[in-house]
Amino acid sequence: MKKDKRVRIITGHYGSGKTEFAVNYAFDLAEKGFKTAIADLDIVNPYFRSREIEPIFLEKGIKVVSSTIKSFAGDLPALSPEIYTLLQDKSYEAVIDVGGDKAGATVLGRFYDHIDKDECDVFFVLNANRPMTSNKESSIRYIRSIELASRQKVTALVNNTHLCGDTQIEDILKGQKLCEEVSKELNLPIKYVVSHISLMDRLPKNLQGKIFPINIYMKKPWETEIEGGF
Repeated sequence: MKKDKRVRIITGHYGSGKTEFAVNYAFDLAEKGFKTAIADLDIVNPYFRSREIEPIFLEKGIKVVSSTIKSFAGDLPALSPEIYTLLQDKSYEAVIDVGGDKAGATVLGRFYDHIDKDECDVFFVLNANRPMTSNKESSIRYIRSIELASRQKVTALVNNTHLCGDTQIEDILKGQKLCEEVSKELNLPIKYVVSHISLMDRLPKNLQGKIFPINIYMKKPWETEIEGGF
């Protein structure tokens, strides 16, 4: 992971699991002893918000830059000026979670002049079980739309094909096949193959990309409500 560039921008289709990947990636960096920060730039459609598990980040010594501010009326979308600090302060290993659609990616475009291309990776998280990225043609169209809106070029692919708690090995391998097709067409490397920690030992060892085991931290709104007794 340290071989990745200092600033890791994580993007992907809504429902791809990009936030879960970003969260686990930040945790892994911190556990390896790096000064780590995570920023949530999704102010358009904040379905999963990294700040909801802020206490866990703080416990691990990770700086959190949120894209929402608290008010009497609830949460309001806002871009924190601290994002500039993450882009410029080379002491941080930064993970930036970007909105999962064209409108969300446009937010990243605001920082175009502040992003050093030599120290920035843009990972596109692909879930072959999502309708907008279920085949090579639609996946490439989606990547191109994100690049256009964000003014950034995708530098690598991340296979995160899943069905939440129903994910099977076959799902991951299905996504891997699609990633390989997209990789060949766009000449992009497959950087990581995401797997829940319970499945990772059953994956073939010769896959393109490094197997990246994750735990699940981000909960759906209705799961939170059930736990809260509502």
